[in-house]
Amino acid sequence: MDPATLPHAPLPPAQAPSIRARAAELETAFLAEMLRHAGMSPQKGAFSGGIGEEQFASFLREGQAAAMVRAGGIGLAERLIRSWAEEGK
Repeated sequence: MDPATLPHAPLPPAQAPSIRARAAELETAFLAEMLRHAGMSPQKGAFSGGIGEEQFASFLREGQAAAMVRAGGIGLAERLIRSWAEEGK
């Protein structure tokens, strides 16, 4: 079943914003790690970012992962929310 077609998991109204934020943070961290393993590594050569590129590459990956989550992500946050909602029953 396609996660995009699944209805949103019902959450207690007081907890909904914080749970959604935590789930989005976890999805962001997961995607940032996947981007790191996908080969988004520092460039080599005359036009590379130098020594600072390696140190700041993680910020770029995290920013790109956060943008992916804001655009809908891969559905991991929604799955986490659904799982947490089921645990609370």
